[in-house]
Amino acid sequence: MVNKVDHIGIAVHSIEKALTFYIDILKLDLLGYEEVTTQRVKVAFLHAGNTKIELLEPTSEDSPVAKFLVKKGEGIHHIAFGVENIESRLQEMREVGLPLIDEKPRDGAAAMSIAFLHPKAANNVLIELCEKKRGES
Repeated sequence: MVNKVDHIGIAVHSIEKALTFYIDILKLDLLGYEEVTTQRVKVAFLHAGNTKIELLEPTSEDSPVAKFLVKKGEGIHHIAFGVENIESRLQEMREVGLPLIDEKPRDGAAAMSIAFLHPKAANNVLIELCEKKRGES
């Protein structure tokens, strides 16, 4: 089952420019930065109550986030739901015929195992499932 909205991913051209709004105007706390080389993206994490905001800046012109920015511009990229046992959740979704981007979990930011559902599965919303890796705090 889904146990929470873990984060909302927002694609931006520049994290530094975007942070002005989120920190100075919305008064969100910056939790830190991370580069996810496998995704070719830099991430800034912001605390927003019971969830996080992830600002996503591409580090390569061929990254999925860069392609999103070219096609749709800055804005909400995905909604991530925290789950337990991501592999069994993906299996359940395969069994009912939902289109998946990721057949198996992969490494994501913040010590998470992640997998994306195809937007066709959720009314054109990119959905990410994420699970804290075992042994990580």
